[in-house]
Amino acid sequence: MAVGTAALVVVLSIFNGFEGLVKTLYSSFYPDIRITSTQQKVMLLDSAVLQKIRLLKNIEAVSIVVEENVHLQNGEYKTNAVIKGVDDFYAKVSGVPERVTNGKFETGTDDSPELVLGVGIENALSLLSDRSLTPVTAYLPKKGIAASDNPMDAISTVNLQPVGSFSIQQDFDNKYVITNLSVLKQMLGLKANEYSSAEIKVKEPAAEKEVIASVQQLLGKNYLIENRYQQNRSLFSVMQMEKWAIYGILSLILIIAAFNMIGALTMLVLEKEQDIQILQAMGAGKSFIQKIFLTEGVLLAFAGSLIGIVLALIFSYLQVTFKLIPLQGSFVIDYYPVKILISDLLLVIATVFVIGLLASWIPSVKAARQKVSLRAQ
Repeated sequence: MAVGTAALVVVLSIFNGFEGLVKTLYSSFYPDIRITSTQQKVMLLDSAVLQKIRLLKNIEAVSIVVEENVHLQNGEYKTNAVIKGVDDFYAKVSGVPERVTNGKFETGTDDSPELVLGVGIENALSLLSDRSLTPVTAYLPKKGIAASDNPMDAISTVNLQPVGSFSIQQDFDNKYVITNLSVLKQMLGLKANEYSSAEIKVKEPAAEKEVIASVQQLLGKNYLIENRYQQNRSLFSVMQMEKWAIYGILSLILIIAAFNMIGALTMLVLEKEQDIQILQAMGAGKSFIQKIFLTEGVLLAFAGSLIGIVLALIFSYLQVTFKLIPLQGSFVIDYYPVKILISDLLLVIATVFVIGLLASWIPSVKAARQKVSLRAQ
């Protein structure tokens, strides 16, 4: 029981560590709250409404964003990506500027637009050696262009000067580039009040629900207001499902280990057969006899769980401090992360308690059914 408990706590803690790591990485790119349209790709958000949102309680900053698929070319090197046009408030709502590994985070001006690339895109365009010298040509679809014999009439091009690259996580590094908002809107042919989304930074995480409710009330039902979890609902749902699946598998291992407890308690009942009969002769009822062996089983399970938790805590400390088990491959960390939660410890203790109670039930019933057969000497 102790080994099974330790394994359950350690594995759940490792899942917690990976979940916390993923949330940290994704929080660097995704905002606390995002506003999009429920009906179309582009939403309407005029300056007056935007100012009202900025004045709402517990909102620290609001950034307006335009996103579009883009084809990038640097000489013979080319790749597809998603380009984000951002305003001056973007650095306050996003952690991307803090993840810049080369160069700087600047989007330039209308006359001289600049580009910040994910390291995967930077590598695909072969910009590692001459980023400051080579402009990148971006090809974008124009909005509202009538059909023409020349397909290039529906394509707008712009030269963007690479000035930096960011490294967050492979999903972002190989997909996104960031540039000036007004330049991107001009290339796409968007109107002054047309945007893809608005990103919000809240002052206090505890006020997130209140802010979402306030923004929803202000904008109405045609706008979708999502927190960071809702923006990545599928990812976090899969992570939770994996954690519960592992919990179920390791609980089965604990159940198998509980058969040893059943065997030990059954042998104890056989060894104490005469003592049981003496207690019965002294007036002890069946429920009293049963409680004795139930208590024995629960104490064994409880002691095993405590020993297992202590072993898990010791291992977790050593893993975090000395990185005993390395993580193979190229990743943001080089060892398995561990994060112990009180809720997981309570869940494991409750699981072991229930398993111990069920395991001791059969031997306790057998003991309670012993018949008095004492004979006078």
